[in-house]
Amino acid sequence: MVTGRFHQSINWREPLIVLLVIALVLSLLAFVPLRSTLKAHPLLLQMAAERPTETVRVIVQKSASDASVEALVLRQGGAITRDLSIIRAFAADLPAKAIPQLAQAPGVKWVSPDAAVAQSDTTISTANLLDSYISAIGADSLWNDANALQGQGVTVAIVDSGISMHPDLSDLPWSRSLRVLATADFSSERRGFGLDGYGHGTHVAGIVGGNGLFSRGAHMGVAPRVDLVNVRVCDNSGKGMTSDVVAGLQWVYENRDRYNIRVVNLSLNSSVPESYHTSPLDAALEVLWFNGVVVVVSAGNNGSGQENGILFPPANDPFVITVGATDDMGTIDPADDMLAHFSAYGVTLDGHAKPDLIAPGTNVVSLLANRFCTVSRLHPTHRVAGFNGANRYFRMSGTSMASAVTTGAVALLLQQEPELTPDQVKYRLMATARPLEGDPEGVGAGCLDIRAAVENQTKESANTGLEASRLLWSGDDPVAWGSVNWNSVNWNSVNWNSVNWNSVNWNSVNWNSVIWDD
Repeated sequence: MVTGRFHQSINWREPLIVLLVIALVLSLLAFVPLRSTLKAHPLLLQMAAERPTETVRVIVQKSASDASVEALVLRQGGAITRDLSIIRAFAADLPAKAIPQLAQAPGVKWVSPDAAVAQSDTTISTANLLDSYISAIGADSLWNDANALQGQGVTVAIVDSGISMHPDLSDLPWSRSLRVLATADFSSERRGFGLDGYGHGTHVAGIVGGNGLFSRGAHMGVAPRVDLVNVRVCDNSGKGMTSDVVAGLQWVYENRDRYNIRVVNLSLNSSVPESYHTSPLDAALEVLWFNGVVVVVSAGNNGSGQENGILFPPANDPFVITVGATDDMGTIDPADDMLAHFSAYGVTLDGHAKPDLIAPGTNVVSLLANRFCTVSRLHPTHRVAGFNGANRYFRMSGTSMASAVTTGAVALLLQQEPELTPDQVKYRLMATARPLEGDPEGVGAGCLDIRAAVENQTKESANTGLEASRLLWSGDDPVAWGSVNWNSVNWNSVNWNSVNWNSVNWNSVNWNSVIWDD
């Protein structure tokens, strides 16, 4: 049983709260347009099907000018609680089973949940913060400054293994609504409605935007008030097809304005090395990049062994921000940081040095999807308890974690300066990166320093002179930066029939390449 501060603030047994919590499960049925003529929020219809005897609070908007709709509510065992004539509506309490009949009645325009609201508090306590990586990149110093940079108003797409319900993805402070705005499931196991049976995507989402609710602020993400969209592209074993990933990226492209998606995190790598000119992953990400979406990808964990030096797509794309991992040694002192031994680096087949920068990625504690997910079952010793002793967190290492740290940092920067283009964001992060002691190979521009990036005012752009993927060319001549209006590059301009659809793997979670500090 949940106890303490969390129990006082979020009572999961209340009907309305149950309604809001299942939002992530349903997520508008992966946003397939509803064919039903019922005039009610899909969550209310789900409530009617699953908890018909519960009482639910609703707001009923009318097209009728008489009291026929109110009379119907009373006949169904409901009670009118407030007149809202300013919008020709009223509030009511009624059994959930009555929602479908009400939603198809003449005179009803729409039935909405009467959801709770809370006064906004921009202060985030860091008194209990245990995660050194937050301070190592300077994020916590931005949370409570004059601008309160916590990710508000920015949406990040997590293209991964899904995002499971977790209290740390609620609104601050102690709110009952989740910050996962939408779910789209392109995996081979779409029955889960985007839930994370593997455990990787939820962990990444927590690094980007967890608010530390269930740990009393001990384990928090970089942008604890950022909004998220959940794009599931792999199954419960962590595998997927390139076509699944590209389909997910196409959904992001088509919905970027609807949800204000400014950043995409892609912590996966193809299993086949190839030029960015022939990679469908790279082409899809460039379409997003050229349309104003910052793309952050992991470098991969093949920093040692026979694949050392190979940058698999999409880490090889010259436009996107490719991130390697550091080991911060569990301290905020940058003097002891070093490049993680598993972090991949090298020169791509097209002659581009990667990664672009590095960020903390070793022994990062973040959200646990659930104790039965794949990574939890395979590595139970890496579960981390919340404040009430329940295992709600998990410890991982990999460039996946480093890319998520960077994605959260990008959200903070875009909150401060929403007009920045992806190329300006990339330039700013690289120009303000902190050199690693000794400047070893494989660190790119250096260590992420989001405080320095926010304080810097340069508007210079990265990627000048780079050729776009040949899959985006309209003819035989190269399309180079500065020669076209990039907003004209659209999804339909890519000849997807000319590409090879190879499988992808989640080698950013390469358990055998990481030494776990138990």
